[in-house]
Amino acid sequence: MLNLTLCRRLPNLVATCHNTCIRTSSQASVSIQENIKNKRKLAKLGGGQKRIDAQHKKGKLTARQRIEVLLDPGTFTEYDMFVEQRCIDFGMDAPENKFAGDSVVTGHGLINGRQAYVFSQDFTVFGGSLSSAHAQKICKIMDQAMLVGAPVIGLNDSGGARIQEGVESLAGYADIFQRNVMASGVVPQISMIMGPCAGGAVYSPALTDFTFMVKDTSYLFITGPDVVKSVTNEDVTSEELGGAKPHTTVSGVAHKAFDDDIDALLQLREFYNFLPMSNKDNAPIVSTDDPSDRLCPLLDNIIPLESTKAYDMIDVVKSLSDNNYFWEVMPNYAKNIVVGFARMGGRTVGFVGNQPKVASGRCLDINSSVKGARFVRFCDSFNIPLITLVDVPGFLPGTGQEHGGIIRHGAKLLYAYAEATVPKITVITRKAYGGAYDVMSSKHLRGDINYAWPTAEVAVMGAKGAVQIIFRGKTNQAEQEAEYIEKFANPYPAATRGYVDDIIEPRTTRSRICRDLKLLASKQQSNPWKKHANMPL
Repeated sequence: MLNLTLCRRLPNLVATCHNTCIRTSSQASVSIQENIKNKRKLAKLGGGQKRIDAQHKKGKLTARQRIEVLLDPGTFTEYDMFVEQRCIDFGMDAPENKFAGDSVVTGHGLINGRQAYVFSQDFTVFGGSLSSAHAQKICKIMDQAMLVGAPVIGLNDSGGARIQEGVESLAGYADIFQRNVMASGVVPQISMIMGPCAGGAVYSPALTDFTFMVKDTSYLFITGPDVVKSVTNEDVTSEELGGAKPHTTVSGVAHKAFDDDIDALLQLREFYNFLPMSNKDNAPIVSTDDPSDRLCPLLDNIIPLESTKAYDMIDVVKSLSDNNYFWEVMPNYAKNIVVGFARMGGRTVGFVGNQPKVASGRCLDINSSVKGARFVRFCDSFNIPLITLVDVPGFLPGTGQEHGGIIRHGAKLLYAYAEATVPKITVITRKAYGGAYDVMSSKHLRGDINYAWPTAEVAVMGAKGAVQIIFRGKTNQAEQEAEYIEKFANPYPAATRGYVDDIIEPRTTRSRICRDLKLLASKQQSNPWKKHANMPL
């Protein structure tokens, strides 16, 4: 039988124990919260203040600072802040080699109020090298971006594979590559190279839709200068080998270069406004105070009287665009063709135009064909209408072009236009000769609306060359040349056959295109079912 006094005290004892448990639990909870706060602080320091200072001395922002500049304030949601690398070899399991978040910051946020997924490599942690944990974090946001339909932006600043992890690091790269390919044509992918990018690391940017660089601080190469020296005995600097200049002017690997980190990220914010969220969305439309029926008197006199004299096609593009604004892509590579984004009536459009200003620029060559094809295919993938401005006397002749594969590469541009199902509006401003006439979004490649200016010349070739062939060995070729010009060097032969829909006054071009874009907004066209096509790569 229980002691009566003990029974009377039992409720108080229970209450005391309960309160003690609550205090203990509360103290434990506070301790855990403090621990999490401390871990967050450490994670935000990356590799430590000393390495952050070293990054700043190079004129570079840290991984987190870059995200702060790129995204709208307060909108970044971070994933996997506490993930750590799992390597146990070569002393990597030592506490001093464990960094919360490892060498990349991942998550999502808003750019001008529009969703974006971002990863930013942290050079302060093992030189931003890619570990299996690093790759896992990137793959997670890429998977989610495809699920919800939002672009992926990579801010690359990495020394390459984490050598201590061996094949695990290589596997991580391959996992990312696979996702790059699966996301291609589904969501826009953008790479901003903001530091070194070497070895296997370069292939992910190469698989994305656009690759941008920062002058003097970013590099892209398969093998660095030391390896090049040992194999080929070439003395070359990182800048000469894989800097922004060679890749934006010679190789065409990068689409544009910017002055510094801040400039690059602000320009990226501007560029982002032109892109839809995914292949299921239409091209963005924004309000504009530039009337869609605005006339462009400048265009009436922009074509010189002499057919061999140059003019700047960018002036034409800007005259047609809302507020004369044009965001050019690859401005320093293959300058004989102009590509980029603008708005007409508030709607994003992609411009492609031959550039007479460049020496022999009106001709298509290998580089301009590939540049144009890549841009056309991006626009078609993401429902961006194409405006093509034609002034092209043909493909560039010569053994260099023929032996370099102009037939195969020129076919890429032809293929891209023929495959495209987005609205396609074409304006022939001056020359449209030979196969190049066909290739530049002609009516025969399912061009929706094709216009010609009164200055247009649609023919197999120029009058002089044609006369030399037709009247070979005959006299009075000057007279026959004049006859040929009168018959073919004008837009009427194409117009009478329905190959151009109308001959228009240049000043009315903007209003006509803006009206056509509204008409074609409901266009529905598809290609025959196929696993995938076999483009002439």
